[in-house]
Amino acid sequence: MYKGINASDGVGIGVARVAVEPDLSFTPHVPKDLAVEKERYTAAVAKFVKQTNAQIERMTATMGAETAAIMQAHNDFAEDEGIREMVLDSIESGMCAEQAVSDAYGTYYTMFSQMDDELFRERAADVADVKTGLLADLLGKEVINLSDLPERSIVVVHELTPSMTADMDRAHIVAIITETGGRTSHSAIIARALEIPAVLSVPDICTEVKTGDLLVVDGSKGVVIPDPSDADIEHYRVKAKQLLEWKAKLQEYRGKKTVTADGKKLLLVANIGNPDGANTALENDAEGIGLFRSEFLFMDAKAYPPEDEQFAAYQKVALRMKDKPVIIRTLDVGGDKEIPYLGLVKEENPFMGYRAVRYCLANPGQFKIQLTALLRASAFGDIKIMIPMITNVDELRQAKALVEECKADLDARGIAYNKDIEVGVMVETPAAAFIADDLAEEAAFFSIGTNDLTGYTMCADRGNDKVAYLYETYQPAVLRALKAIIEAGARKGIMVGMCGEAAADPLLTPLFISWGLEEYSVSSPSILATRRQIAHWTKAEADELAAKVMKLKTVTEVKSVLQAAVK
Repeated sequence: MYKGINASDGVGIGVARVAVEPDLSFTPHVPKDLAVEKERYTAAVAKFVKQTNAQIERMTATMGAETAAIMQAHNDFAEDEGIREMVLDSIESGMCAEQAVSDAYGTYYTMFSQMDDELFRERAADVADVKTGLLADLLGKEVINLSDLPERSIVVVHELTPSMTADMDRAHIVAIITETGGRTSHSAIIARALEIPAVLSVPDICTEVKTGDLLVVDGSKGVVIPDPSDADIEHYRVKAKQLLEWKAKLQEYRGKKTVTADGKKLLLVANIGNPDGANTALENDAEGIGLFRSEFLFMDAKAYPPEDEQFAAYQKVALRMKDKPVIIRTLDVGGDKEIPYLGLVKEENPFMGYRAVRYCLANPGQFKIQLTALLRASAFGDIKIMIPMITNVDELRQAKALVEECKADLDARGIAYNKDIEVGVMVETPAAAFIADDLAEEAAFFSIGTNDLTGYTMCADRGNDKVAYLYETYQPAVLRALKAIIEAGARKGIMVGMCGEAAADPLLTPLFISWGLEEYSVSSPSILATRRQIAHWTKAEADELAAKVMKLKTVTEVKSVLQAAVK
């Protein structure tokens, strides 16, 4: 049995098809004609962009605009002016086009792959995909083709790149296994969009199995079973049937209100990373947007995005969601999110350094551009502003003061906006948890970021295997912090929501109901499952379980009790 990351739910029983990557080795040489080498490179870029645009069209038609948008990053890197200058300068110095492309994209790959933030590390996969495409064209080689596969194929590949999936023979693929990637990787996003079971980050799986091997893939558990017995196959056939029945049952909750078993109305909303995510949220029956990460605007730009560009993105989501609430987080930069043009200096401990609201308040001119764009967009929908990484009241007051300055500017310009726009706090630090009562007097709402709150509380990096056992929301210390934050907000009469991964955890749902959490912001595919789980608990039942859990002293005890109680 092989273990990996459970990236896309479901069971696949089939035959392995190990996708072998092309041999892109070459012998560096000094070209005779530098102009010819530059033309070869330029032609390769033009061909790559043309092919990518065609793939984007096909993916839009089959997987939706949000998934297809992943491919746009390929064109961005292929046409990036900085990379282009680096390649052309290398050719001018006497390199062949292959070596120049390999060096330039290798530099960018190293830069992105060494970042701590998973979102940025995914950029490394985009860079590698572009490099492969350009080198394949320059060397006259074919890249991996998954367009024609036998029935019940299980694709086994080092990394499933977006370019591979654009023409993938989806009808004949029952599962995907990779050697790299996490739950937020492009491989995982695409697998979930296609509803194909997937297990990622299985070490050496491309050499451990061979084409033709019979496999069982359990995407829910992150397990791959080689050479399964008849009993294994029967067990997983039953499980596959049960999963299909489960998905069908979830549809019963489409179009229904999110209410507890005793009728308490709650708000179930979605986390999104770009404007097209609003479409997916609505398709999955979300009641609003609980976290719109605005970083995408800044990551995909070559300079700080101007007001009108930001306004257009925020307005698009507001219009799409109509009267539904949309919480937009202001720029969360720094830490492991390095945006080159912002000129952030490398720090020894960036997670506790110059990041998020700290950067924004130190650069009020830039910050006011974003705040103004958000205010303008608020005239077109129920937009709320959320400030991340707050650790003291002064930071929130300063941010709110800048909002007031932006309002005055818009008044002078005669531009409409929601004069009563809500400004809230993303509670994701122990400091914010300790002063939740004080923050609740200044903030219009709370949204708890359980991912960072868990890491900071437990002093554990979720990306560090040696301390991963500590990074669990079930830890008593984290649960006590969550209870204190939710109850502090309730005492002051402000809405308290949650936008971290814990919001969709069925084991934790009764605790949140007991403590008074009003808004649950989850990934779009988790909407119906979360609504179903909420519907199974009364406040009295949740209170009884919560009282028992909060007396426990170890994470093992907590998980045991919650697992026994899950509905």
